Amino acid sequence: MIHLAGIEKYYTSGSLKTYVLRNITLEIKEGEFVSIMGPSGAGKSTLLHILGMIDDPSGGQYHFLDQPVHSLSEKQRTALHRQYIGFVFQSYHLVDELTVYENLEMPLLYQQVKGPERQGRVCEMLDRFQMAAKRDLFPAQLSGGQQQVVGVARALISRPKLILADEPTGNLNSKQGEEIMGILKQLNEEGVTIIQVTHSEKNAGYGRRIIHLLDGWIDREERP
Repeated sequence: MIHLAGIEKYYTSGSLKTYVLRNITLEIKEGEFVSIMGPSGAGKSTLLHILGMIDDPSGGQYHFLDQPVHSLSEKQRTALHRQYIGFVFQSYHLVDELTVYENLEMPLLYQQVKGPERQGRVCEMLDRFQMAAKRDLFPAQLSGGQQQVVGVARALISRPKLILADEPTGNLNSKQGEEIMGILKQLNEEGVTIIQVTHSEKNAGYGRRIIHLLDGWIDREERP
């Protein structure tokens, strides 16, 4: 599904290059659950954003579903992202001015899904995550755990092949965090590929493979 070869990310200031990622070569197969760990500044979120096509690498090659992402136009990358990738953020990234229903509907509007199917998919997500009673509430009226459940449902509504989760339980208490990790585990068992960035050893253990980054390099890999 994913093949990275020699991926680098750096920022230039005059003749000086500051590296965030160095020579990342990695393969992730469809259906895997991979955890990325490392100290702050190791390059974890940058790697996730490159995988999600939110950020561009400075060098190297990235193939996603046999598509050469590194040589696609921005428009082509955006289309690929919207069709196949869902993102779950630590800070939820819900739109405050939109209701739960409207937040879930938004990715389908981008995909130009027609009205009746859009309505059906939103209702399916509301039922699946037991949020139907909260469909007309705004994010500020929900707990942190409920907001993150909406974030997961929104990532899932476009039926992605890949979910990228950036510290998905970082703002939650332990009970809420376990609920979110349980949802991600269940999605993986249903065939969705999941890559998460986490500081939590416990959450990392949900993955079948843990990649440790250090100073922008892959330091080591392990299997729990």
